[in-house]
Amino acid sequence: MKNYKNNRNISVFFLTILLAFTGCTDVLDLDPKDKIDGDRLFKDPEGVKQYMANLYYQLPIEDFNYCPYSNEFGFNVTNKANYNTNGIIMDTYTLDGVHSDWHIGVTANDFQWWTEGYELNRDVNLLIDEIPHLNVSDEERKLLIGESSFIRAYLYFGLAKRYGGVPLIKETQEYIPGKVDDLKVPRSTEKETWDFILEECDKAIANLPEDASAWGNYDRRATKWAALALKSRAALHAASLAKYWKNATLSGTAVSQGLVGIDESEADRYYSECIKASHEIMASGKFSLYRPEPADPKEAAENYQALFETPYVASEETIFLKGFVRPGQGTAHNYDIWYNPNQTTFSWPHPGRFNPTLDLVDMYEDYTKPGESAPIITLENGQIDNGGYHRLRSYRKFDSPEEIFRNKDARFFASINYPGGVWKGETLIIQGGLVKPTGEAIVDVDDSYEHNGLTYYTYGADNALKYSGFSNYGFGNMTRTGFLMRKFLSEKVNVTPTWNQSITDYIDMRYAEVLLNYAEAVVESGYTADNAQVKAAKAINDIRRRAGHTTEIPLTLENVLRERRVELAFENKHFWDLIRRREFHEAFDGGKQRLGLMPLLDLRGDKPQYIMVRTRIRYAYAVNFLPYQYYRSIPGIGSSGLIQNPQY
Repeated sequence: MKNYKNNRNISVFFLTILLAFTGCTDVLDLDPKDKIDGDRLFKDPEGVKQYMANLYYQLPIEDFNYCPYSNEFGFNVTNKANYNTNGIIMDTYTLDGVHSDWHIGVTANDFQWWTEGYELNRDVNLLIDEIPHLNVSDEERKLLIGESSFIRAYLYFGLAKRYGGVPLIKETQEYIPGKVDDLKVPRSTEKETWDFILEECDKAIANLPEDASAWGNYDRRATKWAALALKSRAALHAASLAKYWKNATLSGTAVSQGLVGIDESEADRYYSECIKASHEIMASGKFSLYRPEPADPKEAAENYQALFETPYVASEETIFLKGFVRPGQGTAHNYDIWYNPNQTTFSWPHPGRFNPTLDLVDMYEDYTKPGESAPIITLENGQIDNGGYHRLRSYRKFDSPEEIFRNKDARFFASINYPGGVWKGETLIIQGGLVKPTGEAIVDVDDSYEHNGLTYYTYGADNALKYSGFSNYGFGNMTRTGFLMRKFLSEKVNVTPTWNQSITDYIDMRYAEVLLNYAEAVVESGYTADNAQVKAAKAINDIRRRAGHTTEIPLTLENVLRERRVELAFENKHFWDLIRRREFHEAFDGGKQRLGLMPLLDLRGDKPQYIMVRTRIRYAYAVNFLPYQYYRSIPGIGSSGLIQNPQY
């Protein structure tokens, strides 16, 4: 065995690492509690499992405890002293949502993961060095080879999608005093980096088990199928970069040396790798969509909500999970306290922090017009006007605000809380104001109005605890868009209103994503072999059928991307879709102001009715995204000598 610096005493921060990924508890009885001698650790098979759990814990999984805001946050924030996510999720940076209190736009310090990535790489390399010497069976050795490759592929994927080409450090580096420059490794090209990721995926696929039961009680470790799903995801990312690189071209040394950017000629090769990896999962018969044949849209919505609220019921669809356990500890999370509506906070003082936008709601189809987005129509003439209320416009009127959403795709009702919807037994009051009999509107102010002997309130009730929208109460407790999060939240369980109480598991990879990856790769590449066009069309229509649709739609890029956006909403995929397809700067061209839907109680007419007003979100600034932001700034180049990414 090699002799590493400090006699290879490896600090292992257990906390509940194994609990989160494996459910094991007896490791906490080891002595000493904070540090294990390297020789002892690697000689003991149980020690190897402990070390492996630490590697899993460090994976850059953008889960419930990931906060992309500034390099002070990042992954596993509930295990960092005095840190939480502040209710910031990745879709806060896209057109799909806003934070109720903070103005969020991409800056150089956001989405950073450099030092931590190479710390994980070092830890993986240490294990890889030791695998030949471990006191384990040949079968166990094979599994560890596969598992180490999976983790290394995953971590380099986390680096590559942020920085482009990065230094590929494939062996453990040993520090020799006075020779620090020997440790410096230059950046590989972006193409070489993505190729290495796919090579590591292939090694993992060849060595990992098909069935998680091979791990015994550690059944949340990677399998062959997780490695294939990772390859599907990574290959699609690389293919899109190659195909759409010219849509946001950059210049400078990093570009001329190929450290960022992939030649368009490589696109079809990467699409082919995505297709093959995805199809192997599809053809295996191991996975299917959860409850793929609902009786009606109502059942479809219930099934889809259950998939994310209780992932353990959907083993046929989940491919790779991250577990959350032990309420009150750093391995639980805070989704239920950050994102519940104000009416169902149970005294938590900071609810309603993420607000889905009308931009996203418009993407969901109407069952009466299959195969196309169904923007919310608020005017009687059917036109779209985002300019807010005007007394001379003729608005559609409703007895209850939820009527305007009837016939919306089931996934809308399972993912988003909306005006007039029911959540935890409460009808959600989300109202932005009222219209006097004169046509004058009272908007954005806590006020009341007497009419025909009755008192009406601008926000729908006389007390801020009774409504969930538009008021400034709590500096962010109310939705600014008219919508709130529903997906992932616990409707049937009232989570204790304090820190780190939620233990909903996070689905990192699922079968529906694989189907969408396959369909996109097929339609983008024009691949026709193996009946791929028919299979890809079936893939998106199977997903739609699970959502209650009965009419099939053709395989087109527009249809695939719309399905991807609504099916994977809030699953931390859309941000990277905009990055890899080079669509971010176009989506925010010129400073995009995102949209909301504001219900107003209209006192004109024979009886009070609701009108719905499309409007630019109040207090949300225009957001810009510039082409150089497709890559993150590489930290520490003054000492590392690495070439910086363009325009930093």
